[in-house]
Amino acid sequence: MRILMLAWEFPPRSVGGLSRHVFELSRALAARGDEVDVVTCGAEGIPEKEIIDGVGVWRVHPYPGANQRDFIDWVQRLNFALLEKGAAIANLYGRFDLIHAHDWLVTFAARALKYIYTTPLLATIHATEFGRNNGLHTNEQRQINDIEWWLTYEAWKVICCSRYMCEELQHVFRLPANKLVSIPNGIRVELEGEAAAPSSLPPSLREGCRDAQSPMIFFIGRLVPEKGVQVLLEAAPAIIGSFPGAHFVIAGSGPFEGYLRQRVKELGLEGKVAFAGYIDEGTKNELYRAASVAVFPSLYEPFGIVALEAMVMGTPLVVSACGGLDEIVDHEVEGLKIYPGDAASLAGQVCRLLGDEKWAAELAERAYTRALHNFSWEKIAERTSHVYKEIVFSPENSNWQLMAAKEALFHNVKVRLQEKQEVPYFV
Repeated sequence: MRILMLAWEFPPRSVGGLSRHVFELSRALAARGDEVDVVTCGAEGIPEKEIIDGVGVWRVHPYPGANQRDFIDWVQRLNFALLEKGAAIANLYGRFDLIHAHDWLVTFAARALKYIYTTPLLATIHATEFGRNNGLHTNEQRQINDIEWWLTYEAWKVICCSRYMCEELQHVFRLPANKLVSIPNGIRVELEGEAAAPSSLPPSLREGCRDAQSPMIFFIGRLVPEKGVQVLLEAAPAIIGSFPGAHFVIAGSGPFEGYLRQRVKELGLEGKVAFAGYIDEGTKNELYRAASVAVFPSLYEPFGIVALEAMVMGTPLVVSACGGLDEIVDHEVEGLKIYPGDAASLAGQVCRLLGDEKWAAELAERAYTRALHNFSWEKIAERTSHVYKEIVFSPENSNWQLMAAKEALFHNVKVRLQEKQEVPYFV
């Protein structure tokens, strides 16, 4: 089949997990024989068109506009460019069998292309504005929520990365259960084998290396409240009380970083907590290898691909019992779980792993096996392709396309008759 994917981020542009998801899914589908084109947002120094592992990648820039306007204005101007490029590809290379839209930021272009070319639309919702903010508190959040609902309404099916997200969409958007499909994120094991050159990792971050005397606790993710880094900092004094050599590495960037740095000072954790900032894949993998424990204390987590990264790197794992993380890890089987937002629970579980290295290694080994068997992109692409076929070859889609073709034919005939003045204008 010919598939058009729309996504606001794609490597090397990466804001969250959506970028990696679209990259891996598109290349896995191409490996199965589908023809996949991705239209996404570009940036300076990145090619506007390239072929990556059989996937056509087209990058566009938002239409120009006043910089002082809000984010939704920027999204709309991006959608004009996405629509223009998607239409150009369809006109040049032929119509697509299906449009796959990732999150609300591409809704306007996805819906327009759906009706212009009478092509069924599938949506993947990676997170909701309601869930990210524990409710809707501002006009912008309510606007985004409305656009998210609109995308799910226009889509034939909606894919979510966890059962938790399916339940959230039923609650927030009142979607029927038979419109929702749960397909998890995945992991490409061979990518996780890449390591950084030793010189790329500062010595201060290499300390620890699973040394019982100076264990390193590692977090990576966006620095926003819902990722729960503040809970890790609150737990740090208790962990250090049991393991005085323990230190913490926090990788990632985000608007919450200033608060977190201030909290480190207030808790007297200077010299014990290092902020690594945004890091490349190789550096990330080296830190996973060096860590005694990887901790992901999210308060809201639609899936939690970082947990899969830790699993394939063989790093013992502590996660919140919330969202997708709760579905990835079985407590005391592949890792340990904590009560979300509970610093005492987090400190206790980290100390359990630090105090029993053999048991921690056994959990990590089982986690690696689970990640390998259950979360390969090949299996995820197979399940996604099944949903594509279910939509494209459904009687409902065939009837919709037939009715649209009849309406277009009738309209064209009426216009031509009017031009020849063979019928009154009002017919």
